Amino acid sequence: MQLKDLDIIVTAPPAPGWGGRYWILVKVTTDDGIVGWGECYAASIGPGAMRSVIEDVFDRHMRGENPENIELMFRRAYSSGFTQRPDLTVMGAFSGLEIACWDILGKARERPVWALLGGKMNKRIRAYTYLYPLQHHGLDTFWTSPEMAAESALDCVTRGYTAVKFDPAGPYTMRGGHMPGMRDISQSVAFCKAIREAVGDRADLLFGTHGQFTTAGAIRLGQALEPYSPLWFEEPIPPDAVEEMAKVARAVRIPVATGERLTTKAEFAPVLRSGAATILQPALGRAGGIWEMKKVAAMAEVHNAQMAPHLYAGPVEWAANIHLAASIPNLLMCETIETPFHDQLIKGSIQVDSGFVTPPETPGLGIDVDEDLARAHPYTGDGLHLQMQEAPCDYEKGNNFEGGAPAPRD
Repeated sequence: MQLKDLDIIVTAPPAPGWGGRYWILVKVTTDDGIVGWGECYAASIGPGAMRSVIEDVFDRHMRGENPENIELMFRRAYSSGFTQRPDLTVMGAFSGLEIACWDILGKARERPVWALLGGKMNKRIRAYTYLYPLQHHGLDTFWTSPEMAAESALDCVTRGYTAVKFDPAGPYTMRGGHMPGMRDISQSVAFCKAIREAVGDRADLLFGTHGQFTTAGAIRLGQALEPYSPLWFEEPIPPDAVEEMAKVARAVRIPVATGERLTTKAEFAPVLRSGAATILQPALGRAGGIWEMKKVAAMAEVHNAQMAPHLYAGPVEWAANIHLAASIPNLLMCETIETPFHDQLIKGSIQVDSGFVTPPETPGLGIDVDEDLARAHPYTGDGLHLQMQEAPCDYEKGNNFEGGAPAPRD
């Protein structure tokens, strides 16, 4: 069995577009006709340029290879260009292709991917979700309304979720970490207070940030949130400053989580060694794929740290997350996004049920991809999947920032 053909589909979720502006799906076919699906999450270049990178990685390192030889293909890609170091774009391309290889291998052996990773450790996967606007909420006002967030949280808990995530703390600016304004700290406290009062102890609060703050700013904010006991303080400073993140972890009595922007064990290892975080959040379509994150999970286990796979993408990456999660002992939970388009794109083959996901028993990733639906929603924009804000933090009028991919108004 050899890897033979590659097809790439860039599909855009309909408004409001939760999960980013587009998803890059890869369809890999073997010489004996087995099809595997993967998803590439790297988003630092546009989808046209990324298509060329994916094709180059496949042609250079994978075409004609046995899909079993994942370690060999990883080392080829990791070493490409005489580098032997993490490369976000190359690893993002490889990650989606690697996921497709696992889908192929499971189908060839008529076993789910988790069975090839050591078997099923977890029969049910605890899911969490971001707080999204309910139907009667305004898209322009939701992101700065503690009351609306509390309503959304209560709705999630009523549907069975035991953890909800929110990010009210201001802009993700390309300038790097900033000192939060006092009104941003006050707003963050108000969100925690309102959500905690709404859900009580029925759900954990997951305080999301995306590398917004300086070390001192993250400590100020984190200490203000401590009375509400969030389960985690997510990526409080830019992810490349590992020792500075460790200072935050030592100063704040909330577990620090990080990992959605890291790739390969080479970038996760310093986080564990320094004590910068005790919860790792790899995005499998960027971080090196399923096998590489199985290694990171083992490293985390030695450091008494837990895994919480990240998702702000489509359902193919989500399926990969579920199979990894099923196979590891140090799982905390998995992120999920419930939209009609996510569900329809895999024909309902994996679903959240009362806040948990049951790993599929069907071969490969266990998903049935609706290829026609994916092709019927091509991406025609010029923005990246997610983008930083160019304007700095607004200390004068306050911040109303929806994230890296604001919902389209159509």
